[in-house]
Amino acid sequence: MASIEEMQFFVEVVKHGNFTNAARTLGISKQLVSRRIIALEARVGARLLLRTTRKLSATETGKVFFQRAQQILQAIRDAELEISNRSDELRGLLKISVPLSYANLRLAPALIAFMQAHPLVEIWLDADNRHVDMISEGYDMVIRVTDQPEEGMVARKLEDAAMRYCCSPDYQQRFGTPSSPQALTTHACLTHRASEWLFRSHDQIFRIPIQARLKSNHGEVLRDAAVAGLGITGLPAFYVLDDLQSGKLVEVLTAYRIEQAGIYAMYPYHKQVSSNTLALIAHLQAWFQASNAT
Repeated sequence: MASIEEMQFFVEVVKHGNFTNAARTLGISKQLVSRRIIALEARVGARLLLRTTRKLSATETGKVFFQRAQQILQAIRDAELEISNRSDELRGLLKISVPLSYANLRLAPALIAFMQAHPLVEIWLDADNRHVDMISEGYDMVIRVTDQPEEGMVARKLEDAAMRYCCSPDYQQRFGTPSSPQALTTHACLTHRASEWLFRSHDQIFRIPIQARLKSNHGEVLRDAAVAGLGITGLPAFYVLDDLQSGKLVEVLTAYRIEQAGIYAMYPYHKQVSSNTLALIAHLQAWFQASNAT
């Protein structure tokens, strides 16, 4: 009979299509995952995976086993959740997906404080920019930067993530402040691959083409370049809040700001929600409300 651990390993391998990413998700070595899958196939007496040089895929038998294994693992999670919710003290595992930069810049201290307050809670934090499937991958909660929470999800806003256009005081002194979005054509811009930036004026949204001095898919690089005086950058608020508060950056074009995007904690409407999830969301809302007020 396959063990629960082997089922979990197999499910992750099928989801990711290779041993390397499955092992990274599980937090173990690729060699251990491979050995356990070989042992699982020997135990059930059937080949479950097709192995090619590029990726792994489930055989027809493997697809059946994958579906049943998912159902069994979900049933175990539901049983643990029901018992956990009956307890007066928070306990058990909480699996969360969060964008990498947000985990680094904002979430870590808030999450640590929550764990210190609830020593019986275990956290599995998947810090990655991958858009996970909450149901099939067994996440209790996801944290996403969005201006439109997904249908079928309960969404609780944690804090603002609207774009903030910023530069250093030194850059401002040397090159001045753009008086309107159109004036950006005369300024050095630092951007996340975008060739245009969005602004609002009199309830209308308009697009301004920009010539970027620096393009990067890494928000922290753009923020650091702005702090160093290389130009004006546009980033979600959480990247630049600390630097705005410390004076390393100053915000420009505030009258044209679009206030739609936010950081949301989300979970499915139809999925039983744990007391751990609700408690963490309440903690994060209170934490960021307090930190943003200072």
